[in-house]
Amino acid sequence: MEENRNRAWRRFKTHVKKGKGQGTEEKWKPEKKWKFLYLRSEKLARAKQLGIDYPRKNSRQLIEQASTLNDKED
Repeated sequence: MEENRNRAWRRFKTHVKKGKGQGTEEKWKPEKKWKFLYLRSEKLARAKQLGIDYPRKNSRQLIEQASTLNDKED
């Protein structure tokens, strides 16, 4: 059984294999600006990667959160 591999077949295979290897994973960079991250879940995931707190909490919210944790422990 002989396969007919012509120019169309070679172009198709090139198209299929185009995204594999050759450092394509290294070229992708996540968004740097928060305004481009539309979904809250994306923002939470990115904040976790960067090691920052999101959503940002002010000092009053942090104090209230700590006091409620202390009340639950007692």
